Amino acid sequence: MPVSLSIADHVARVTIDRPEVLNALDREAEMQMETIWRQIEADASVRVVVLTGAGDRAFCTGADMRNVDPGQTGLGYWAASRPAGFGGIALRETLDIPVIARVNGHAVGGGFEMVLGCDIVIAAEEASFGLTEPRVGRLPLDGGMVLLQRQIAHRHALGMLLTGRRIKAAEALSFGLINEVASRDALDAAVDRWVAEILACAPLSLRAIKQVMRRTGHLSPQEAQALRLPALVAALGSEDSEEGVRAFREKRKPVWQGR
Repeated sequence: MPVSLSIADHVARVTIDRPEVLNALDREAEMQMETIWRQIEADASVRVVVLTGAGDRAFCTGADMRNVDPGQTGLGYWAASRPAGFGGIALRETLDIPVIARVNGHAVGGGFEMVLGCDIVIAAEEASFGLTEPRVGRLPLDGGMVLLQRQIAHRHALGMLLTGRRIKAAEALSFGLINEVASRDALDAAVDRWVAEILACAPLSLRAIKQVMRRTGHLSPQEAQALRLPALVAALGSEDSEEGVRAFREKRKPVWQGR
């Protein structure tokens, strides 16, 4: 299988299992990714997702250009419906669970678009990032052009987009693209630390926070504050909201039920 999913202790781990092609995605893998995201969305036990690539060379290098349909034009690809963006995650609007990108190597093209669709990014020192499509006469159509300019400074975004160059993890950190850089030996420990901190929070609170962040960025603060988003209402009326206060008063860790 080109993509694997494991779920344990409230953590869903999604791994692109195609190291022989630097974890590039073909049509089968893209379809499987969409199925996996829908499965995660339907599983109320999942509180955090970790997305990564198999091996130690690449997170994902985008579309598998060896298997590109010779009859598929750029205009035809652009016109096709892909509302969730590359890998089903770059532009996904229905996943309110926190997603961590564990970037173990190259994240370029569509792979970088997937990183841009995640919430927290932990990268190995050797990792690299870039939207290299212009160098092969293509465009980052699945989220790259529209997401990068919203996540980093204007000049940095244009510097990457207009050259197709790749940047290393240290530079990505300085741009504010990623949260943390770790040595390869310490990468899993760094990811586990972030997972533990997320699991320490009320899951419905995190769903509400992500929903507000993702769906109100185009509004004024006053307009955003006035919205009654479903996840926000659910969190405020939840049993967990009472448990958090009760645990604080009793000087113990809260036991979240997700309801």
